Amino acid sequence: MSTSETPRFVRLSVELVIEVDDENALTKAALERMAADPEIPAEERASAESTVTEDTAEALAYLVDPFDLVGEVPGVELAQASWSSEEIDYDPDSPDWDLDEDDDDLDGRVTAG
Repeated sequence: MSTSETPRFVRLSVELVIEVDDENALTKAALERMAADPEIPAEERASAESTVTEDTAEALAYLVDPFDLVGEVPGVELAQASWSSEEIDYDPDSPDWDLDEDDDDLDGRVTAG
């Protein structure tokens, strides 16, 4: 097999900081999507609904799907995905949140900031 015929796997790392300005709208959207999702077993539905109702980060994680991010990208197939969300303290002026910090990586990764 030539190099062009060999599958190439690329790890795409994305970090997002999202400001939630309407928790009720976010929770409602997550609950509506759950109600329309036939893949959620009935015995797990009440627990899942409780989780997204009590935790804004979980509601967001339910609505943001990595498969949706690359599903329409030509020439790629998602091999594996994982994601998580958590509430954080965010200070945009803090050097801890400098999105360009990885631009000088020397290990061959391409970063965009």
